[in-house]
Amino acid sequence: MAKGKQIGILTGGGDVPGLNSVIKSVVYRASEMGREVIGFRKGWEGLTHSDLSEGDDPRYVWRLSRDNTRRIDRSGGTVLHTSRTNPKRVHKSRLPSFMSDAEIGRLPENGDSLDFTSVVLEKLQKLDIGTLITIGGDDTLSFSAHLHDAGMPVIAIPKTMDNDVRGTEYCIGFSTAITRAKDLITRQRTTLGSHERIGVFRIFGRDAGFTALYTSYVTSTRCLIPEFSFDPDHLCELLVADKRDNPSGYSMVVASEGAVWKGQELAEYGEADAYGHKKKVDIGHALAEEIRSRTGEETMTSDLTYDLRSGDPDSIDHMVAITFANIALDLVASGVVGRMVAIRDGNYAHTTIPDPSLGPRTVNIAQLYNPERYRPNYASKIGSPLLLSNA
Repeated sequence: MAKGKQIGILTGGGDVPGLNSVIKSVVYRASEMGREVIGFRKGWEGLTHSDLSEGDDPRYVWRLSRDNTRRIDRSGGTVLHTSRTNPKRVHKSRLPSFMSDAEIGRLPENGDSLDFTSVVLEKLQKLDIGTLITIGGDDTLSFSAHLHDAGMPVIAIPKTMDNDVRGTEYCIGFSTAITRAKDLITRQRTTLGSHERIGVFRIFGRDAGFTALYTSYVTSTRCLIPEFSFDPDHLCELLVADKRDNPSGYSMVVASEGAVWKGQELAEYGEADAYGHKKKVDIGHALAEEIRSRTGEETMTSDLTYDLRSGDPDSIDHMVAITFANIALDLVASGVVGRMVAIRDGNYAHTTIPDPSLGPRTVNIAQLYNPERYRPNYASKIGSPLLLSNA
């Protein structure tokens, strides 16, 4: 399979600004190398549900060129579209209709799901894919590592607004998320001040608090992160004091979606996705009501989540996306596979694709967070990377 001439590319999981910049840069650089790029639509679903019996399946297979990618970097999202499909766990109710009983019968079972790894490998071989470039977060990269172990040459590119992929200090989408969160919070200060309220801003971060922490860093707000269970009484004391001392009569806190207070677990609801994740109950509304009931102060809650991943990338994400793509093609040209493009010690680098059993990278409380003030640490940054924490 490593002898295939084509380069495959897909985007999985949540969309972030900057993905199209990666796709375009891969296509342009590959064309200079005399290599064709095949894009797979809807993430791993493009390789589990495509029907290649009569050639390319236009629903899922898109042969990319300079012409059809020339303008894609001017917008956000991903032109290849995305999904949370996990080829190791394709539910029996969602099997492709064109597969025969015999084809389905040979796939390993995992409860109510089937393992489509062999199907993915066969399709990559049929399309003459020599290297597959996968762009995603922990879930997408977990199958990337599995696929590489199964014999498919893979290069991974990390993206997630949570910035929690192990092995790298930066993931595509993170800078835009912080920039956009700062703008949204700054605009809403006028409403908070006009009504003299306490503002609660919910932000992405299921298992890691980097997005909330760095948003707090640039907006001077309190922040709550999954890595530290907060005391609601102490938080209320701080927010009431902030409000009292603010000439405009308001205060604010940014809460990661996975933040919890001491003695209580934030509930989950709905059906788990293919990677076992359920949705978290909205910490923003729950916390705002808790603050109101404990303090008697008026509160306002604002969900910033999807605003942060929509629209164009900022200049940092655009630049990092272009560079990550070109490093990936450098590795392809050198015959180096099974690696993830990364930033380490402030420099562009590449590293092993993260071991999914280790889980996401999380905030180092002692280094980055003040658990008494519910704020980021601002002091003693000499010698630290630009983005405050090591990979």
